[in-house]
Amino acid sequence: MFVRTVYVTGDPAKIDTAVRALNTEGRELLEERPGYLGAGVFTDHELGKLLAVSWWASEEARSNSDTAMRQHREALLEPFAGTLAVENLEAAVHRSLQVPRMGGGLRVSRVEFDPADAGLFVDTFRSTVLPRLETLPGLARAALLIDRERGRGQVGTLFVDRASMAASRAGQAAARHEGVAKARVSVVSLEEFEVVHADVRLG
Repeated sequence: MFVRTVYVTGDPAKIDTAVRALNTEGRELLEERPGYLGAGVFTDHELGKLLAVSWWASEEARSNSDTAMRQHREALLEPFAGTLAVENLEAAVHRSLQVPRMGGGLRVSRVEFDPADAGLFVDTFRSTVLPRLETLPGLARAALLIDRERGRGQVGTLFVDRASMAASRAGQAAARHEGVAKARVSVVSLEEFEVVHADVRLG
């Protein structure tokens, strides 16, 4: 599967306007596109950050949808968006344990690696990191998203509530430390968001 992320920052007081637009008109536009598998919207109201993630059955479906969505994106995110960054990634590993809930939590670790080590990273995450993540109470979903050519990626962990996400910090830090050492990757940022909605059909 393939993923498009839209990362937006702006005035915290205006973030709800963007969320409403994404959850109404934005969702309707996505659902019209072939190969669409669902999406998630995540926010940090305090700092004014919004992350929208859409999932696609093929790279072609994602590409075709981007052509259609690009012309609507700025209008949907006004007047909130001060900065906007779009990234296309491959869902190299994903695991769904339970249905995420509105008000739950998302933790995102952004990483960089030598493109030649992409396979090592995927294998290490699947064999070493994911089994440790699956033991964290309240984990709903986990995914490794990568750009093999550029040597960049994201590890996303969804929790059923914010308390579970907070309680998992030490456990996930240990898993992250082990995975980074084995896979030769560098963590460049660590963020947490509130789940607005997450309706991806991962199977």
